Amino acid sequence: MTGEELDAVARRELMSLPKTLADEVAKNLVMVGRLVDEDAEQAYRYSRVALRLASRVAAVREAAGIAAYMTGRYNEALSELRAARRMTGSVEHWAVMADCERGLGRPERALQMAGAPEVKELDKATQIELRIVAAGARRDMGQLDAAVVTLQVPELNATISKEWTARLRYAYADALLEVGREDEAREWFARAADVDSDGATGAADRLAELDGSEFVDAYDEEADDDDVEVDDELEDELDDEDDDEDDELVDEDDEDEDDAEVDADASDDGEVDVFADDDMDDDDDLPAAESDSASDAKRD
Repeated sequence: MTGEELDAVARRELMSLPKTLADEVAKNLVMVGRLVDEDAEQAYRYSRVALRLASRVAAVREAAGIAAYMTGRYNEALSELRAARRMTGSVEHWAVMADCERGLGRPERALQMAGAPEVKELDKATQIELRIVAAGARRDMGQLDAAVVTLQVPELNATISKEWTARLRYAYADALLEVGREDEAREWFARAADVDSDGATGAADRLAELDGSEFVDAYDEEADDDDVEVDDELEDELDDEDDDEDDELVDEDDEDEDDAEVDADASDDGEVDVFADDDMDDDDDLPAAESDSASDAKRD
C-alpha cells in the first residue's frame, strides 16, 4: 500500500503537507476506509494516528469522526464531524451527526436537525438515513405511532432498489412491530429481505423469528466443527475395522503355516505324497489372492 489508493479529493487536501507526511497520512486514511465496516476499532486507531499527524485537514477530521461513530464514541464523533463541516461547509454527514445526538441521549436535538434548513442540501440517500434517525428519536421519546408515520414515505414502494431501500423497509417493519402490527411488520421484513442481497440489515433473521423458524447460515462454524468430530469418529471406526481384519489375516496365515508344517511332517513319514495327482491344474496349487481395502474418511 502506497497511499495512492486514497480518493482524489482527499489527496488534494493532503497536498498542503510535506510529501513524506502526506504519504503517511494517506496510508492511514486508506486503512480507515478499508477497516471501518469490518473492524471499526482498528480503523479508529488508524484514524487517531492520521489525526495526530494532520489535524488541520478536513478529510482527516471526517475519517476520525466516522471511525469514532462506528465504535460508539458519539461525543468524539460529533466533535470531529462538526470540525470537518466548519472546514468544508459540507452537510454530507448531517444524518450521522443527528444519530450521534441520539446516541448521547438527546433525541430532541436529533429531531431538530431533521427539521433544519440544511436538510434541503442533502442528497436522497442522506435524507432517507436522516428520516430513519428521526424515527428512532421518536421511539426513544416513546412516540411509537409517530415513528411509524415518520417512515411512511413513497420511497418504501420504490420499484427500483436503491442503496437505502433495504434499510428503510427494515426500519419501517421494526417500527410496525413495536406498535403490535405484526402481520404488516412481517410483510415489510420480507420486502426488506428481498432487496438485501448481502444480509446487511438482518431482515431475513427477523422474518424467520416471526415465522417461528430458525435461520441457518450457509456456513455454520459450529456445525462444521460437529462434522469434523463425526468424520474423526468415522475414521477411528474404520481404522479399528482395518486392525481387526489385519488380525484375522494374521491368524489365517498362522493357520496356513501350521497346516504346511503338518503336511511336511506327513510327507517325511512317507504317508502323503503332495504330488501324487499328476492331473492337478497348476493354478489349483496357488492360494487364492486376498485383498483388503478401506476408504479414508474425507472431511466435507
